[in-house]
Amino acid sequence: MEIIAEIGTSHGGDLEKAKKLIDTAIDSGADWVKFQWVYADEILHPNTGYVKLPTGNIRLYDRFKELEVEPSFFEECARYTHEKGAKFTCSPFGLKSLEELMKINPDAIKIASPELNHIPLLKKLSEIRSEQKNAGKIPIKTIISSGVSKLSDIENAISILGTENVTLLHCITFYPAPEEEYNIKVIPNLSKIFGVDAGISDHSLDPVLVPSLAAAVGAKMIEKHITLSKETDGLDDPVALTGEQFALMHHCIRQCEAVFRQYGENSFGYITRQLKEEYGERVEKALGSGIKRLAASEEANYGRTNRSLHFMRDMKKGEKISEDDIRVLRTEKVLLPGLEPKFLDDIVGAVMARDAEDGKGVEWKDVISF
Repeated sequence: MEIIAEIGTSHGGDLEKAKKLIDTAIDSGADWVKFQWVYADEILHPNTGYVKLPTGNIRLYDRFKELEVEPSFFEECARYTHEKGAKFTCSPFGLKSLEELMKINPDAIKIASPELNHIPLLKKLSEIRSEQKNAGKIPIKTIISSGVSKLSDIENAISILGTENVTLLHCITFYPAPEEEYNIKVIPNLSKIFGVDAGISDHSLDPVLVPSLAAAVGAKMIEKHITLSKETDGLDDPVALTGEQFALMHHCIRQCEAVFRQYGENSFGYITRQLKEEYGERVEKALGSGIKRLAASEEANYGRTNRSLHFMRDMKKGEKISEDDIRVLRTEKVLLPGLEPKFLDDIVGAVMARDAEDGKGVEWKDVISF
């Protein structure tokens, strides 16, 4: 099993801190380190709402603006990661960040759960992968997280990207994710349904239970957030593992792999019995039914955490909608979701049927029937 340490934006824009995080991740057993290439305009509308931080409330958009860095930052992080003997991956959140990310030659592209329905992003990545294949190369490794998604959302994404050199990570997009909702038995089922390697992106707090159960069902990859301290102000630091916790997770995963080498197909029973001695009924709850469905903790956020169409200025009845007037964004806090991104081409060029405010989610009622 390959292990990804999700550094995300925990570096806070500080390159030396980023290198300390890379050191901690690799020293704790990570095979990969992962970052997030943030441009606020690719993710959120400025009016999306506020986030609570130890220093007080701040607009979520402004928090993301604070996390923007120059491409040279990630280029140096990738170089340093490779120097340390690990692989580098990163999540782009739009076409600009994808283009800049490809220029530094990452070992993989990671599509985060909220971007699973970012159709323009997926299509552009598909074009890149197709060009590589046509040039006789293996398409760049692509890792897809599937939190706050339905089976049809995964199917749509994979139909665009294809299956070659693709790994699908089961995920719950909630922080912290309830371990009893993780439905870990779905991992081998997703692998069979889509014909790809599957693993897990784990946002639960315990460093052992979910990762070990994922290993027990045959996951090929696990991703877990890492931090230097849970007390710092990184957006994901409260749910991340410290280096010591990450090393414990790594140890348990490698132990599970040793069990597989010794016991083969009987390994699942052996591992789960061992875990039940410590975790009791939490084991069966975390294993779940194996049927892919939204977790209870995700249901209210479906359509808000993932992408939809939003107006980028006040629009007046009778105006023609241009590409600059619409953006594919996460809805998040206070705005209402709009149409799915797959309808972007239908909306651009349409005429407004009524006035609409800047930031509003685009509805069919907003445009004249065509």
